[in-house]
Amino acid sequence: MPAAGGVATTQSATQSDAPVRTLGDTKVAYEILRYIPEESATHYGLVPLGVAEGVLEVGMLDPEDIRGIDALNFIARSTGMPFKIFRVSKEDFDRVLGMYRGLGGEVERAVSDLETERKQDKGKTKEQESASLDLEDPSLGKGGLGKIQEDAPTIKIVSTILRYAVDGRASDVHIEPQPTGVRVRYRVDGDLHTSVILPLNTHRALVARVKVLASIRLDEMRKPQDGRFSASIDNRQIDFRVSTFPSYNGEKVVIRILDREQGFIPLDQIGLTERNLKLVRKAVTAPHGLVLISGPTGSGKSTTLYSMLTEVDREHKNVLSLEDPIEYYVDGVIQSQVHPEIGYTFANGLRTTLRQDPDVIMVGEIRDGETAKLAIQAALTGHLVLSTIHTNDAVGTIPRLIDMGVEPYLIPPVLILSIAQRLTRTFCPEAQQEVALGASERKAIETQLESLPEKYRFKIPPNVYEPKRTPTCPTGLRGRMAVFEVLEMSTDIEKIVLDNPVDSRIWAAARTQGMMTMQEDAMIKAFDKRIPFSEVSTLSTLLLAGDEEKEPRLEPPPVSPVETKEI
Repeated sequence: MPAAGGVATTQSATQSDAPVRTLGDTKVAYEILRYIPEESATHYGLVPLGVAEGVLEVGMLDPEDIRGIDALNFIARSTGMPFKIFRVSKEDFDRVLGMYRGLGGEVERAVSDLETERKQDKGKTKEQESASLDLEDPSLGKGGLGKIQEDAPTIKIVSTILRYAVDGRASDVHIEPQPTGVRVRYRVDGDLHTSVILPLNTHRALVARVKVLASIRLDEMRKPQDGRFSASIDNRQIDFRVSTFPSYNGEKVVIRILDREQGFIPLDQIGLTERNLKLVRKAVTAPHGLVLISGPTGSGKSTTLYSMLTEVDREHKNVLSLEDPIEYYVDGVIQSQVHPEIGYTFANGLRTTLRQDPDVIMVGEIRDGETAKLAIQAALTGHLVLSTIHTNDAVGTIPRLIDMGVEPYLIPPVLILSIAQRLTRTFCPEAQQEVALGASERKAIETQLESLPEKYRFKIPPNVYEPKRTPTCPTGLRGRMAVFEVLEMSTDIEKIVLDNPVDSRIWAAARTQGMMTMQEDAMIKAFDKRIPFSEVSTLSTLLLAGDEEKEPRLEPPPVSPVETKEI
C-alpha cells in the first residue's frame, strides 16, 4: 500500500501482503506504460498496470525484491505519483512487456523475418530471386476483402505501420530514407513524431509494397508519383493517399490517412461562434453567391467545406463538386476529380458543371484568374459556389481576387462570406489547470479589442487555463479545433471595394460590423476552457509570420468507394 508520503516502502509491500492481479485480456495503454521505462521494467521485473484514483498500480514478479522497490520509490519521486504493488504471473508480466514493444516490436520481428528470407534467397539465380519477390502477386496487394494480412515480412511491416497510425489518430505517415536507416514518423494533432527507425536495407521493399497498393509504377523512381488505395483495418474502412518524392537517399513516401467512418463534423460542432454559425448557415442556404475559405494546408478547410455541404438540401438541389483530390464521398453530391495533366483543370471542369444544371458547386480551390472569373460568373448567374483561395486572412480575399484579374465591381454582388481559419490544439478531458492572466497579457487583449464596437467585446477573466499532465494524458493535449475569422459583405465594404479596396480600409469596416479575428476567436475558446491560452500566442506567431499555403500536388482519380486492397 502507498505510504503516507505517497511512496510505497519495502515494509509496506511484502510478498505476504501484496494482492494478486490477473490481467486476462486487459490492454495497458501507452500513456500508462510511459510511467516506467521498458528497460527498468525488464531489469527489475515490474510493469505498470493502470492508474486508479491517482495511484499507479504496478505488477511485480517478486514483490519482496528490494531493488525493485527502490526503483519504484525513485520513479514515484520523479513523477510525483504514489504506487501500489500487485503480484503478477510470469505470463502476464511477459504480456505487458510485449505491449511496450508495440510498433517497434512488431516491426522488429518482421524485419528479422525479412532478413532470414534474404539469407535463404542468397545463392539463387536472378530469375529465382525475382520470382520469390513478385510484388505484383495478388497476395501482395490486390485481394478482394482488403483485410490486414501478415503472411509476408514486408507486408507485415507496412500493415503494422498503417495499423498503428490509424489507432494512434495520425493524419499522415512519413517513410523517410536516412543515411543510416529508414525513419517512420506519424503526424498527430499537427506535430510529427518519430515512431520507429528501420534498417536501411528494408527501404526498397517498403516503398515497392506501398507503390503496389497505390497502383503506381514500381520502376519510376526519378520523379514524384501519386496514388491512393482503400483498406479495412479493425473493421473500419480507411482511405490512404500516397505521394512519393525522390531524394538523395532514395524515395520518401507520405501517406495521408482518411477515415471514412469518422463521418462529417456537423457545422455547429466545427468551432464556429454563435454569430459566425448564423452567418455561415445563412450563406450555405442562399440561392446564389460565393463563399470562400482561406488557410494553409492542413488547417481544416476541406472539413469546413464538407460540413457546409451537409447543410445543403441535397435531395432537392443538384450539388456538384470539383476536387483535387476527392477526400470523402458525400451522399447526394456528384463529385469529380480534376486532372490538370490531361487538361481537366478546375477552370475546364467549372465550365462543364455549368452545363449540368447545378444549384450548388463546390470547387476545391481557386488557383488562377481563369477559375476565379468563372466562379464569379457562376455565382452571378444563379449558382451557389463554395471554394477555397490562397490568402492569409479573411480580409485579404478581396484584394486577392482583384490581383487575379476579377473586376472590383463584380465582387460585392456575389461574395457572401470570406472565411479564414487555422487549427489549435485542445485539452484532454479533465486536463486543465488554472493560472492567473498576467497584467501585460490583459492589457494587450484590451488594446486589441478597442477596435471592436462595445457590443461585440467579450469579458476578460482573471484566470485562464493551460494543459495539465494526467495519468492517461501525459501532455494534457489531444485533438484540434478550428478558429475562424468571418467577413460578411456589407454596403460599407462594397463602397470600399468600388473606391479603393486596400486591406486596411476593408479591415476597419469589417471590425465596425463585428468581425472578430482568428486570435480573438481563439481567446474566446481559451476563456471557455476549450483550448489552452498558450495556443493564442502560438497562433499569433504563425499569423505574424504570414504562413503561406503550399501548392497542392496533382493526384490520380480515387478508387471506387467499394474497391479495397489487402495491406
